[in-house]
Amino acid sequence: MSTLRGRAGGVTRRVRMARVLADAFRSRHRPILAQIVPMRRCNLSCTYCNEYDKASDPVPVDRMLARIDRLADLGTLMVDLSGGEPLLHPDADQLIARIRQRGMMAGLLTNGYLLSPDRIRRLNRAGLDRLQISIDNIVPDDVSVKSLKVLDRKLELLAEHARFDVNINTVVGNGIGQPQDALVIAKRARELGFGTSVGVIHDVAGQIVPLDAERRQVHASISNLGRGFYSHAHDHVFQQNLIDGKSNDWQCRAGARYLYVCEDGLVHWCSQQRGMPGIALDRYGVADLEREYRSVKSCAPHCTVSCVHRVSLVDEIRESPLETLGRLTSGPERATRRPPASVKLLTWLFVTSRHHQTFRRLASRAFRLAR
Repeated sequence: MSTLRGRAGGVTRRVRMARVLADAFRSRHRPILAQIVPMRRCNLSCTYCNEYDKASDPVPVDRMLARIDRLADLGTLMVDLSGGEPLLHPDADQLIARIRQRGMMAGLLTNGYLLSPDRIRRLNRAGLDRLQISIDNIVPDDVSVKSLKVLDRKLELLAEHARFDVNINTVVGNGIGQPQDALVIAKRARELGFGTSVGVIHDVAGQIVPLDAERRQVHASISNLGRGFYSHAHDHVFQQNLIDGKSNDWQCRAGARYLYVCEDGLVHWCSQQRGMPGIALDRYGVADLEREYRSVKSCAPHCTVSCVHRVSLVDEIRESPLETLGRLTSGPERATRRPPASVKLLTWLFVTSRHHQTFRRLASRAFRLAR
């Protein structure tokens, strides 16, 4: 019975996600994703992380609920609880439930250490839509204890009990001691039925350090593990340049389509650019969204913050669908990266089909959306 409930919930969630994407494409005048911090404190101390402390108290629940309500009033489509470690907040379940009650999709970014069968069932009851864990290595080291050895049992518990989507993020970078670890972790995630993503580790300013040949190969192997449209698009459009030490020419939509709300209730471009613009969420409005949608961010060319890349890609597709599709299906990296079926279908529809001109005209009409 629990398996049937899980499958039914998965179908419902896919329908809701389709509606989110439709709303995101229909109008640019609303945030797609907000990440909000209910707890800056963390139970771990990864040396590369600049997003935690060891002393902060939880943000009072009434204050957090007011912030979630404000995000809903702005038309936000998805809200993730971030940190620190958000599961340290004593009212995390109530916050997730409020996100869902306000019609938004609820996500959780956690290190996974606090998961147990009961904790997972409570997340189910709260209405969580998706959970992400980043795993850095196979065996704990001096840099990170977010290791597969420690967390594999937690992953098994998620596979057994979770009725929400689970994504396992791995990282590659010149600061990671064993680059093959990321591929082993990604394969284990797929074995358990989870989604996978791969990040390129950034420096303290969120900027990229180019990868060597071995790490580029690991990244390419993970990218070929049968992932979906947006993972492929992100890797193909953004990460390929970064791992080769090249910049990206793109319009960052942080502060408009993506909001990072810190524990003090201030809106920032992202976790790596705190203070920009640094405006209180309760005063953040349409004019701020419009300004940041158009603003040029000097950090953008070498940015590695993948969630901002992904939401900005929505507007690239909205405004230049055929050109963006061309970027997804071209380039020398096609030899080592297999595009998912969705990209192949779009390529056939708009590029190689005998009727591609007809499909292009239909798409052009569909993308005449609210600006």
